[in-house]
Amino acid sequence: MILAACLCSGLAAAEPPRVLPEGAVVEEWPHFLGPNLDATTGEGPLLKKWPEDGLKVVWEVARGEGYACPVIAGGRLFYFHRSEGKEQIDCRDPETGKLTWSHSYEIEYQDRYGFSAGPRSSVVVSDGRVYAAGVTAQLHCLSADKGEVIWNRDLQKEYEIPQYFFGYGPTPIVHGDKLIVNVGGKADRDEGGVCVAAFDTETGKTLWEVKDKWGASYASPVVAKIQGKMCALVMAAGESKPSHGGLLTIDVETGKVYDRFPWRARKRESVLASSPLALDEQTVFISECYEIGGVLLKYDTERKSTPLWKQREFGMHFMMPVVKDGFIYGFAGRNPPDTELKCVNLATGEVVWTKDYFWKKDGQIEGLFRGSILQAGDRYIALGEDGILVELELTPKGTNVLQRTRLFTAREAWTMPSLHKGLLYVVQNTVDSNDRKPRRIICYDLRGEKE
Repeated sequence: MILAACLCSGLAAAEPPRVLPEGAVVEEWPHFLGPNLDATTGEGPLLKKWPEDGLKVVWEVARGEGYACPVIAGGRLFYFHRSEGKEQIDCRDPETGKLTWSHSYEIEYQDRYGFSAGPRSSVVVSDGRVYAAGVTAQLHCLSADKGEVIWNRDLQKEYEIPQYFFGYGPTPIVHGDKLIVNVGGKADRDEGGVCVAAFDTETGKTLWEVKDKWGASYASPVVAKIQGKMCALVMAAGESKPSHGGLLTIDVETGKVYDRFPWRARKRESVLASSPLALDEQTVFISECYEIGGVLLKYDTERKSTPLWKQREFGMHFMMPVVKDGFIYGFAGRNPPDTELKCVNLATGEVVWTKDYFWKKDGQIEGLFRGSILQAGDRYIALGEDGILVELELTPKGTNVLQRTRLFTAREAWTMPSLHKGLLYVVQNTVDSNDRKPRRIICYDLRGEKE
């Protein structure tokens, strides 16, 4: 495939994608967890059979450091990364990759464990505004059309946010006129620092604050209706000794804390990085991968939670599991090679089956390991952490790889892809070990035909 380079931009474009079929289901992707905050979308139809020589690349562009997911809303694609010492938010045309605008600001950050020095969070888009919280907790609100700064706040300075293990990480969430942020301010000996706050989406003014010692995790808050009330579900867990953290259930309008459920490994180096999954108004699944695994919570009418079951063997590291017909599926485990795809009965918490997804090729072991699953309609697409893309069949009786293709060979492909108008956006987070291509955003054509 020949890619035509666009000078001075790092952008390379191939042939245009297939025409979007008439009657196609299209949903925006305004948050890295998708339109439903659970890694699912109704998009379709998608390409039934992938080409033997690989998916068609529509465009690709070199990018800086970070682990952000491309976000698509209002006919624009937004991407958050770090380049030449600056955190940068780019706005591009989703179908061509052409740059529309870019906004950047200088930061100073070095990861203590040697991981990427870029943002861990992704932008959030709502009502013509783009919100971004960087690795040093610089919070910006920009206009989506021009990238002009509407307001910004230095949360690190205001709330004395520590660097934590890997810098600041959670993605904010918008609900109505509120931007809800797991702040994780410095805690004192008594009531703790500001752990969660809501800011006015138009002005940045503080609307409410919740003080707690738990701090900021690497899991992003979600908003869901719990027993008739819209609540922020916040996995809060900073760096502490002994470690502490868990799920805060907070009224989005008032900041009232309904429930505080401790759920974190005792290890100091543990983190919480997988976002809560609300199944309905009464049940929420949360997990961690270091020690205690997953738990399904049930809320009473006062929005107080009680565990329905606990499953040590079903803990996500940073991935979002998916639910299908009374069973929950996900890549459970802390690190390769101990990460496995598992199926758990939602009614009982029993692990129904476990599958190691790895293969030997040319004497080397490759596989999915800590893969991320994107559900599009009734199809399940998983990205492995070194660049293999597969379509999975998921049933209580077992799993199969329906098709697979290698997109690139590069470690740390931990970012879940995004999908919009039948185009799949994948980020390559490290240099390709085969062709030495740099970190990239790659747009693939997954458009199917009208059925």
